[in-house]
Amino acid sequence: MCTFVFANEGSNRSYPFINVRDGHHSISHHGHDPVKLAKIQDINKFHATQLAYLLTRLKSVKEGDGTLLDHSMIVYGSGNGDGDRHNHDDLPILLAGRGCGTIRQGRSIQYGKETPINNLWVSLLNRMDIRDVQFGDSTGELKKLALRLGDTLAS
Repeated sequence: MCTFVFANEGSNRSYPFINVRDGHHSISHHGHDPVKLAKIQDINKFHATQLAYLLTRLKSVKEGDGTLLDHSMIVYGSGNGDGDRHNHDDLPILLAGRGCGTIRQGRSIQYGKETPINNLWVSLLNRMDIRDVQFGDSTGELKKLALRLGDTLAS
């Protein structure tokens, strides 16, 4: 298990190498200002490019019957749906990797607005055969996310 954070939600890091000299947190309170929104978009594009690089490298490493990416579960996203509102719903989350064949890929799934993010963490723990866990305000596993442990994608 590994945690890698590009920047936390409260970070006021600047990105001068992509011409964003303002602090990230400061411009996240954009008030629908198109200049600030463009800077946020540039930061998001930079982070997504870094993620793509990581995923490409993981996919290039052969491991057993697949790749390191096949055997991983990579979560990319934010704890805020909109930095301007500091809301914790409608989160932009991307899940990459196959979790050793326990994750169905190639889909976009939208859950109800009140679905806690902790349901995702419980679901990923279940993929690792860590069962009967309660994590924060979790109400259970995300049923549409994964295959049952032991199933294969061909099942």
